[in-house]
Amino acid sequence: MQGANLLLEEPIRMASILEPSKANFFPAMTKIIGTLGPKSRSVEEIEGCLKAGMSVARFDFSGGDNDYHQETLENLKIAAKGIKKLCAIMLDTVGPELQVFNKSEEPIVLEIDAFVTLTPDQTKEASSEVLPVNYAGLAKTVTKGDTIFVGQYLFTGSETTSVWLEVAEIKDQDVVCCVKNSATLAGSLFTMHISQVHIDLPTLSDTDKHVIATWGVRNNIDFLSLSYTRHAEDIRQTRAYLDELGNLQQTQIFAKIETIEGLKHFDEILQEADGIILSRGNLGIDLQPEKVFLFQKAAVHKCNMAGKPAVVTRVVDSMSGNLRPTRAEATDVANAVLDGTDAILLGAETFRGLYPLGTISIVGKICAEAEKVYNQAVYFKRTMKHSIEPMSHLESIATTAVSAAINVKASVIVVFTASGRTARLIAKYRPTMPVLSVVIPRLTTNQLRWSFTGAFQARQTLVVRGLFPMLADPRHPAESINATNDSVLKIALDHGKTVGLIKPHDRIVVCQKIGDSAVVKILELED
Repeated sequence: MQGANLLLEEPIRMASILEPSKANFFPAMTKIIGTLGPKSRSVEEIEGCLKAGMSVARFDFSGGDNDYHQETLENLKIAAKGIKKLCAIMLDTVGPELQVFNKSEEPIVLEIDAFVTLTPDQTKEASSEVLPVNYAGLAKTVTKGDTIFVGQYLFTGSETTSVWLEVAEIKDQDVVCCVKNSATLAGSLFTMHISQVHIDLPTLSDTDKHVIATWGVRNNIDFLSLSYTRHAEDIRQTRAYLDELGNLQQTQIFAKIETIEGLKHFDEILQEADGIILSRGNLGIDLQPEKVFLFQKAAVHKCNMAGKPAVVTRVVDSMSGNLRPTRAEATDVANAVLDGTDAILLGAETFRGLYPLGTISIVGKICAEAEKVYNQAVYFKRTMKHSIEPMSHLESIATTAVSAAINVKASVIVVFTASGRTARLIAKYRPTMPVLSVVIPRLTTNQLRWSFTGAFQARQTLVVRGLFPMLADPRHPAESINATNDSVLKIALDHGKTVGLIKPHDRIVVCQKIGDSAVVKILELED
């Protein structure tokens, strides 16, 4: 298996396990995406999430309207400004998600071996006998013996709050199912997933398009999480739609892989997407349990070699209602880091969980501990081996910077970039030290008005492992003039000292452009 030898850097001192974890301005190199919702939308709660380590805020439009999410976003802006911390925005589409509606919100008790009917007739009240769904083509999609999963919105998979159904009979537009486990469904909305069956609905729905064209455009979203991505064409069509809107041409599209169909077309999707989200909730239903880890390791490896961010979901489900993760969950987070993931996405844990701050904090601490024993030397050699030859000029500079930083035991790599590409290439080789990405704004025009780029590029590095962005003053281009370079570098180094990344006598590796040349240099700081 690819990467089987990447697990740990040996030997590990057993005594080090008893040493307390050290506090750090950056809780971990691995990033944390938090879903903001009822339990995490006040200014105070969001400030706490940012301080705990959240770098990307996810807005899930499966629930809540534009006004609700706008209010949350305004609170995010106040919180980020108050603690002077950048935070990116991710809009998560609904896509072809099948839903069961319970208008009365009364708990629905389903007993094992009983029968329940799924119907597209949404005028019917949900009960133990009937569940109305939002898909008219259900009866034509399933066959006898198919498995259907129904659970709470952002369900945890707990057998007491979600139910497995087996198709027993098809009657016109209705589907009669046998209940395979006793469960109580509580709430107004449940997600329904049919294992390994194609759903004939568009990946980007009309509702999604409306949300993107209104809320997305208004807020210049940094990332679009495309739910239920099944083909590379889904990405191309979505990108074409964003281009039509004008304002969102720079928005990055992350393909959310959550079905067997998406898995089958993974390589083509990876080529088109800006990043990949491994949605292990639905995918864990489509795949047999013993196959889930294989997919995760293979998919993360492919993302690493392509230099594109890999995001893993559903890691600490139990923390929705508990202060501590289970032993298996804690190990799962660490293994995701050792596999090479860029970010951990928290859904229900921060959206409706009781302890959003505690969850982010604990996940960050686990990531930081795993990073300490990550076998970077093996990873670097393997990534070099898989790089395309001849290597591009920019990637050659990136590998040189990482190699130099490791050899001189630099405390940080400082890279000047306009598009963020150089910084991402450096991060691709997983240096053991943080990369301070100094994004240089550029003046651009669309023939109607002039504007500076840079803010998008800075925020979009917040999902990449090891990258910590800083937006430079646009009056300092950091190109061609050595005096200007020095002035911007001083600002960057001062920032590094302020946040605790840099200390006196530290060695710093700087990657920058001087004239037409890209230069890597090593600095040793004085007192």
